[in-house]
Amino acid sequence: MSEKKMSSSRKHHLKSLMLSIAKGLLEEEEKEREQERIRYMAESCPPLSMPRSMQELLELCREIHHKIDVIDEERYDLEMKVSKSNKEIDDLKIKVQDLMGKFKKPVLRKVRMSADAMLKALLGSKHTVNLDLRANLKQVKKEVKEEDKELRDVGDWRKKH
Repeated sequence: MSEKKMSSSRKHHLKSLMLSIAKGLLEEEEKEREQERIRYMAESCPPLSMPRSMQELLELCREIHHKIDVIDEERYDLEMKVSKSNKEIDDLKIKVQDLMGKFKKPVLRKVRMSADAMLKALLGSKHTVNLDLRANLKQVKKEVKEEDKELRDVGDWRKKH
């Protein structure tokens, strides 16, 4: 089945429609969130009436302290649940890795390092040999040329005799 290509104007039109729909949805979500916040605040925090006497003020302070204590207990309970859940998640991750039988190997980075630097890193201060690979290659080439000359000389000697 061949797919027809969509024109750029059609793509642009569809993209603008999608953006306008998404914008409308985000605005609705924001309104719902604001309404939920107002409802929660009205439910949890009734309007404050200023006390006229010292006794009413002390009673108000006691109520506020009691509410703070209740909220702190709820916060502590939630923190404990979260920490317990995190510990369980970590334990389950370890069990899964054990069941798989292997651990994830970290991705190794490529490091550019000369042979001298590599030997120095491996051997530490013991490394005193300088590896000049090009010099070694040149020496090998010279030895090969000398062997070729000797073979040629032997070939010349055979021709003469």
